[in-house]
Amino acid sequence: MLYNHPKFIESDPIQIPHKFSKKEDIEIAAFLSATIAWGNRKSIIKNANKMVELLDHSPFEFITQHEDTDLERLEPFVHRTFNGNDFMQFVKSLKYIYEKHNGLEAVFSMHAEKDSLQNSIHHFKKVFFEIPHLERTQKHVSDPLKNSAAKRINMFLRWMVRNDNNGVDFGIWQSLSPSQLSCPLDVHSGNVARKLGLLTRKQNDGKALAELDKALRKLDVSDPVKYDFALFGLGVFEGF
Repeated sequence: MLYNHPKFIESDPIQIPHKFSKKEDIEIAAFLSATIAWGNRKSIIKNANKMVELLDHSPFEFITQHEDTDLERLEPFVHRTFNGNDFMQFVKSLKYIYEKHNGLEAVFSMHAEKDSLQNSIHHFKKVFFEIPHLERTQKHVSDPLKNSAAKRINMFLRWMVRNDNNGVDFGIWQSLSPSQLSCPLDVHSGNVARKLGLLTRKQNDGKALAELDKALRKLDVSDPVKYDFALFGLGVFEGF
């Protein structure tokens, strides 16, 4: 496994949650880092670090204990189209999830299916926006039932669920299994998957994800997304 290796962390947003040891801090830092994981990798890492800094390097404590006035400092934050108002909304929604729904793991586990978490992601989005929210922020949480490949949330779920014993993925969510995960499908992994004959669909959407899922489950039903490292690594680092 050339890319499923601790050195992979140095150039990947997964390094942000690796700064923490408490489960809730890890999952919140991971969720926020994954949310802004599009565009230039250096700027993703820089801005994900900035997010954690704005939460006083204690994401769980800030999210559950903050007063409304504490949120003002988040206002200048911006990463691509994700701005300070979106960040504030995310903090409020996360607080709601920990206070009323027993945390992120509980919400994602609720609608899990035997070999898919796509329905879970759909229901997670519903719960996330159950409280009063800005309409614009909804676009930052994908919905697979609207044919989205939900790349960033699938990546977040891989980090939380898969224990690779290699110090990359965390595997701290015991209620879900790696067999339920889907590959974070993006431009790089999509192109490599097509070249390898694992994917025929041209768009990187929900239908393509279902097709890739099927192909990867034939290769390894218990840990289909272990191939994500190779697909992504060949695309980004090798220009395959």
